[in-house]
Amino acid sequence: MKVIKVCGMRDADNIREVEESGVDWMGFIFHPKSPRAVNRVPAYLPKKTKRVGVFVNELMENILEIASLFQLDFVQLHGDESPCFCDEMGKNGLKIIKAFSIGDQFPKEKVATYYGKCDYFLFDTKTHLHGGSGKKFNWEILPDYHGETPFLLSGGISPEDVEPVKAFSHPKCIGIDINSKFEISPALKDVALIKQFLEKIGK
Repeated sequence: MKVIKVCGMRDADNIREVEESGVDWMGFIFHPKSPRAVNRVPAYLPKKTKRVGVFVNELMENILEIASLFQLDFVQLHGDESPCFCDEMGKNGLKIIKAFSIGDQFPKEKVATYYGKCDYFLFDTKTHLHGGSGKKFNWEILPDYHGETPFLLSGGISPEDVEPVKAFSHPKCIGIDINSKFEISPALKDVALIKQFLEKIGK
């Protein structure tokens, strides 16, 4: 896996330690209903690790304001944002990640409407929540994705998933997103678990 993204960060010391573990991207959630929501700038923000802001059906001006405040590299849109919204958002100098909730079948038609409008996709488990459910979807349906947009694999990936992660292969999969299964409590990651996982998958 080329990219390891750890999502749901908030605590300054934890941010520094997770960055030092060698992860590539770090997600900060700006959805007020999330138990991992960030409501102020932490005393430390990653310097080498890319910063990703996660938003759900947020106004564009609010996203841009937060993106400037946190010096975000990526904006991850996890709600019902339209292809047009993603396209407009991308004109502001930010890389756009569009998240899709995956159920029993791969939503080929819906995903196709976002081709050319986003830099990356993220495939997560379909739940009543907007991510962070700790549940997996069936990765065996992903060969149904034939687009050119690179994607991250998300949804309930745990420290026990070393072999499935190593075995998973798709020409457009650039990495994985880990979150709730590596936590001590919401927004506080177990750094030792992350380090062990990275080592085992050969990162």
